[in-house]
Amino acid sequence: MIDLQQLREFPDKFKASQRARGADESLVDQILAADSAKRATLTEFEEARAEQKAFGKTVAQEKDKAKKAELVKEAKGLSDRVKALQADSDDAANTFDALIAKLPNLIVDGVPSGGEEMSVTLRLEGTPRDFAAEGFTPADHLEIGERLHAIDTQRGAKVSGARFHYLTGFGARLELALLTMAWDVAQKAGFTPVITPTLVKPEIMAGTGFMGEHADEIYRLEADNLYLVGTSEVALAGYYKDEIIDLSGGPIRMGGWSSCYRREAGSYGKDTRGIIRVHQFQKVEMFAYVHQDQAEAEHARMLGLQEEMLNKCELPYRVLDIAAGDLGDSAARKFDCEAWVPTQDTYRELTSTSNCTTFQARRLHIRERDAEGRTTPVATLNGTMANTRWLVAILENHQQADGSVRIPAALQPYLGGMTAYGPEGPRY
Repeated sequence: MIDLQQLREFPDKFKASQRARGADESLVDQILAADSAKRATLTEFEEARAEQKAFGKTVAQEKDKAKKAELVKEAKGLSDRVKALQADSDDAANTFDALIAKLPNLIVDGVPSGGEEMSVTLRLEGTPRDFAAEGFTPADHLEIGERLHAIDTQRGAKVSGARFHYLTGFGARLELALLTMAWDVAQKAGFTPVITPTLVKPEIMAGTGFMGEHADEIYRLEADNLYLVGTSEVALAGYYKDEIIDLSGGPIRMGGWSSCYRREAGSYGKDTRGIIRVHQFQKVEMFAYVHQDQAEAEHARMLGLQEEMLNKCELPYRVLDIAAGDLGDSAARKFDCEAWVPTQDTYRELTSTSNCTTFQARRLHIRERDAEGRTTPVATLNGTMANTRWLVAILENHQQADGSVRIPAALQPYLGGMTAYGPEGPRY
């Protein structure tokens, strides 16, 4: 939810944001009209109800039976009018609520306009390997994973269906090592480790902004009216729902580890080979509650931690400033880090970090108290530290001509000192 007072005062800013997103800017005028109608009908209802209460005292004080009967009859008519006005007020409020729920967050100044293709590359880091110069053709991650008995998609499909997989042996250990290192990096940076629920209530899912245009990607358990999360961001955002939190000691930072589930609706035929786009994966996610004026600095800090992880994994990557049309509803700005995937000859997304300003906090009623004692919404931010997809980039970028995979130095302590893993097993 956006700042309604800001919308009333600066509607053109929201229209510009909608244009940048490629969204309907007329929604802003519809919301303002609905807001006016809501306030007008509420005022009329409250005035009529006050009149009804005052008239009720007059009826109660009347001693003459004949006059009292007339007053009772008049009171009945007034009561019917109050009920009708209340219904009008409720309808106007429902119309307003439905419209305001459709309006995505106001983008931050400087976000590129347009769709995905308009995202801006901020920088390239690292140099992709020249496999031709090394004298061999790189295998893709699934071929490597099957050779090393690390990834099994066939049995995953047999047991659970398409886009499910098993990680076995080295694959399982590599994922745990990666996520544990991510958790360690996050904890060192002040993020409290949290293992989160993976099922949440509808109001938590809606509060984080995931029930918009991408709602069809979410798994729902109809019998329980619960949703499976696609990121621990959802559970972490709901942690302080309806609470006033204390940020006097600085931001509240949490690092969530969870299984994540995505239906990947609308992506039929895309990345069906291997584990690039799957229905279930593991992820470590950063989440922070901060003062509104600290949000942009926290966003840059999260991006820096993501780049630290990419450097530890010795992966070439690029940083993108994501265009407005490719932002989720809750994000005011988002940076992606994409790692080089040799067999695809392109960069693929491994991390995102989003500044959601006060959008989620307003929906979830999460506030702080300022120096004057007033409550004000906090800002929330999130960012990936590592997930299952990272295995794709690690396996492909660090494969060797003899069929083994070299372990990046930073990961070696998390694998008992293992320096490489080949068909014959681990090397130390």
